[in-house]
Amino acid sequence: MGRSESRLKIAFTAQDAARMRDALALAGLGHRKTAPNPVVGAVIVKAGRIVGTGWHRRAGTAHAEVHAIAAARGRTRGATLYTTLEPCDHVGRTAKCTDAILHAGITRVVVATRDPSPRVNGAGIRRLRREGVRVDVGLLEAEARAQNSAYEFACTRGRPLVTLKVALTLDGKIATETGDSKWVTSEAARRRARALRAENDAVLVGVETILADDPRLTARFPGAREPLRVVLDSRLRTPPDAALFHDVRRASVLIATAENDTDTRAEIRARLESRGAEIVEAPADAHGIRIDALLAELQRRGVQSLLVEGGARVHGSFIRECVADRLVAFVAPKLLGDARAKSFFHRGRAASMADAIHVEATNFELVGGDIMLTGRFAFGGRRKKTRTSTKTTTSTRKRKR
Repeated sequence: MGRSESRLKIAFTAQDAARMRDALALAGLGHRKTAPNPVVGAVIVKAGRIVGTGWHRRAGTAHAEVHAIAAARGRTRGATLYTTLEPCDHVGRTAKCTDAILHAGITRVVVATRDPSPRVNGAGIRRLRREGVRVDVGLLEAEARAQNSAYEFACTRGRPLVTLKVALTLDGKIATETGDSKWVTSEAARRRARALRAENDAVLVGVETILADDPRLTARFPGAREPLRVVLDSRLRTPPDAALFHDVRRASVLIATAENDTDTRAEIRARLESRGAEIVEAPADAHGIRIDALLAELQRRGVQSLLVEGGARVHGSFIRECVADRLVAFVAPKLLGDARAKSFFHRGRAASMADAIHVEATNFELVGGDIMLTGRFAFGGRRKKTRTSTKTTTSTRKRKR
């Protein structure tokens, strides 16, 4: 059965709902720590009492169900397991969770939502049912799916979930004609923008942004997990003394450049690598680095969510390829009134309003006097199918396993 199974009328009780909320709270403890794995929480109940809890802590370690079973210390026979995601039934870096559940003698499993990974996608549920375990699916499904929205997107779409972030004036400008952009928005809005970095696996800018603004691209608040920092730089113009190298021990730097193996570029690569950067050579076209090839490389590295901070040419590339999924725009109550000032993105002329790119707004919020608009891009039939790069992106360093 597919996802429609969750719409069946299952008689979940108030205790079922309370324990699944406990499991969701536990899953949240793994936020930004488990990629490329999902966040998962688990609670075991026997005779109306919680006897074990667990959550997935990081990729390659025991899953939530296994932690909960261990915490129960043998009090699992005849118990009910609440888990926010379908238990796995395959061997990867860890053993099958279904085996652990069956060995523990658990007789009922309540699952919030199926695992969309092709390796799972119902296999765990089917295995447990074949072995006589009662499995009820769909309790607080929307909440569970929201926790793993990037994971689900990467599993089903084969690329990271892409969010474009921009700070702009009321007339749509991100900088003056001379490139001055400090500051478009308030300090409160800038803090909120930095928090977005901590919510994503990677943050990306073009080399023009590095040259103009010299950003660090870090979240910079206590407890934040810093994202992978990616620079699109076709000709390797990133300065070795750029600010993003000051934090390279806490946050990795990946520079994507066009394939072009010359002695001069080899010297530049060596200088950037000495500063801690990893250089990857990617296929390019008339617009620069091929975005599909870059997204495929990031997917291979376990990146499930990507925050694109610009500038205008980079934003335009993602929009042109229809691989921008979400938009977060901080709109300042300012007007530049200069047609030559820099706009949000470059796309070319639109002949009519029918040619406009639509964004479905999902939230508006006042942040330090600026408006924070969150929305989804609605490309409709324009959205392209994900292309598979015909040539593998190459790295000048061996990737860690």
